[in-house]
Order: sequence, then C-alpha cells, then structure tokens
Amino acid sequence: QVQLAESGGGLVQAGGSLRLSCTASGRTISTYPMGWFRQAPGKEREFVATINWSGGSTYYADSVKGRFTISRDNAKNTVYLQMNSLKPEDTAVYYCACAARRGGDLTAIKEYDYWGRGTQVTVSS
Repeated sequence: QVQLAESGGGLVQAGGSLRLSCTASGRTISTYPMGWFRQAPGKEREFVATINWSGGSTYYADSVKGRFTISRDNAKNTVYLQMNSLKPEDTAVYYCACAARRGGDLTAIKEYDYWGRGTQVTVSS
C-alpha cells in the first residue's frame, strides 16, 4: 500500500505562485509514474500533470502548460507541483496520485491506484 499526503496549498493572489508537495509512505514510489489532478467545485476531477518514474518525462494539461512544473525527488519519496502565474480558474482541490501498474493513459483517473486526500488552492482575483 502507498499512502500519499499533499501539502502546500493555500490562498494566493492572481499572478502568484505556490509549490505543492506530495509525500509518500508505506512503500517507495521511485519506480512509479505519478500525477497531479484537481477538482473545482461543481466540476469533475481533471488531469493536471504527470511524470515518469525517473523524472525524465513529463506531460501537462494544455490549461497549465508553461505555468506549472511537475518534478520528483525519489530519495525523498516526494513529488512536487510548482505553480506559477496562478489564475482564479486554477482554484481547486489538488490531488496527487500514484500509478502502481505503470501503464496506460496517464492522463486518465482510472490508471491511478493510490490517491491523497487533496490540498486546497484558492486564487483570488
């Protein structure tokens, strides 16, 4: 089992930055792809970014490309999401997830086996 815990959320003004962290426990995540998703009030959970096991390959949703950066530190069993130039429409609960089966479409919720409880990000205009 993998337990995931997000941190780093908060309230920020439009144009500001936040860095989210996702720390895993129970098992190493160093061989698994990881992802970030978000869910705004009244909307479905959506893909934000994913990173392969080594950190050498990343992929982003068009809505965050050029503003967000996903990274990982396998020695710390932690994945990060650096969010810059934040917009009010980025307001959501952000979740990290682990794809323990290591295959499939990593933009799809169903490919992820373990999820954190989420951290709230609120961007004021």
